[in-house]
Amino acid sequence: MMTNIVEVEDFTRHGEGKRITAFQHEVESYLERYPETQYVDILLNDLNGVFRGKRIPFASLAKIEKGCYFPASVFAMDILGNTVEEAGLGQALGEPDNICIPVGGTLIPSASDPQHLAQILLTMCNQDGTPFDVEPRNVLNHLWQQLRNRGLFPVVAVELEFYLVDKKRDADGYIQPPCAPGSEERNLQNQVYSVDHLDYFSEVLSDIDTIATLQGIPADGALAEASPGQFEINLHHTRDVLSACDHAIQLKRLVRQVAENHHMNATFMAKPYEEYAGSGMHVHLSMRDTADHNAFVCDDGSDSPLLKRALAGMIDLMPASMALLAPNVNAYRRFIPDAFVPLQASWGHNNRTVALRIPCGDADNHRVEYRVAGADANPYLVVATVLAGILHGMDNALPLSQAVTGNGHEAQGKPLPVRQSDALAEFAQNEHLHKQLGDRFGFVWHRCKHHELMHFERLITATEIDWMLKNA
Repeated sequence: MMTNIVEVEDFTRHGEGKRITAFQHEVESYLERYPETQYVDILLNDLNGVFRGKRIPFASLAKIEKGCYFPASVFAMDILGNTVEEAGLGQALGEPDNICIPVGGTLIPSASDPQHLAQILLTMCNQDGTPFDVEPRNVLNHLWQQLRNRGLFPVVAVELEFYLVDKKRDADGYIQPPCAPGSEERNLQNQVYSVDHLDYFSEVLSDIDTIATLQGIPADGALAEASPGQFEINLHHTRDVLSACDHAIQLKRLVRQVAENHHMNATFMAKPYEEYAGSGMHVHLSMRDTADHNAFVCDDGSDSPLLKRALAGMIDLMPASMALLAPNVNAYRRFIPDAFVPLQASWGHNNRTVALRIPCGDADNHRVEYRVAGADANPYLVVATVLAGILHGMDNALPLSQAVTGNGHEAQGKPLPVRQSDALAEFAQNEHLHKQLGDRFGFVWHRCKHHELMHFERLITATEIDWMLKNA
């Protein structure tokens, strides 16, 4: 069972020899720092990266150390929170509950009310106490442990892009960038790396930084991205792969909550505007060996054989992985030419037009930047996809294409599916990816996303009415 009930001694508060669990110690220490806390949100992260859970009195938190119950169907929901019965985790099984236990070290203040409201992550187990294999966090952990068992230790960092959006729609009913706080000035121009653009939203960005520090999320300051109201926040590299993704989903929640406090919306939607850039999630990954050397680089600074095998594996699985990296119809709107979004499974050095970029840096920081996923993807599944590709490359003798120089959009390479239906078909047919992620997870994911796509395609859009009503 994945739990954190290692016993620790606390001589000061409990008297010599009295033992409390690590979780009890975490709860008591939290209450010492935030004595006015009244409630706590207990949270599971579903397939879509959406939090599901309950708000309970903080006094009841100690009771969930040995577990609380949620239905397994939490991990068979579409983006709207409807159970997809075809996935087989709902009524077909009698809608069973599974035990969920707290993730140690994730008890933090909530951004919406840090003094009175806390939050903590949960993870789901099977009835026998083993990790529930459909939960994305458990899928990732299984792959991470495989690498660790081989004496390889990934170091991971996640970058997230997002938009701040005005709550008021424009005259045509579309979303629009927010006005600078306290003014009627609305920036509609591209301003990549603009420091002045940061000044417009300094209060909300400052609050994001403050709450991130309060929550222990290791984030750098915001960077103004290419489009109005768009920003990027980078998380620090860490050897704890699960914590890297815990921090990513916690960051997404706090950004939304802080934006709400400033009467704005924040969205991690992959392509909220037709005319502006999409939002991505980039993953940086290097690999340490048992001697704590970077296993991705040779002594002369060149790419190591392990890195080449890892690149070949990630490239081979990338088309089938698109179903995870772009998990909804809107996510595929990003994949257009000349938008710094890869259209082929490709790699290269110091090149932002490829899918797998080897950035500039010294030997100790020689790494891969995986540039395909949208900001709307589930971080656990994005990193799981990366690790699955590495393991696939290690276990199979795969050819590695030539590194791309110049414009990767014009280079030859294995094309990526740019429609969700095509991506789901590739996902369903790829036995190698299912082997890495787990057959039950693959089945549930495909059924849920196919159901979601069928529902979307039955909808009649305003564009169809505009185009066809008088012309058909």
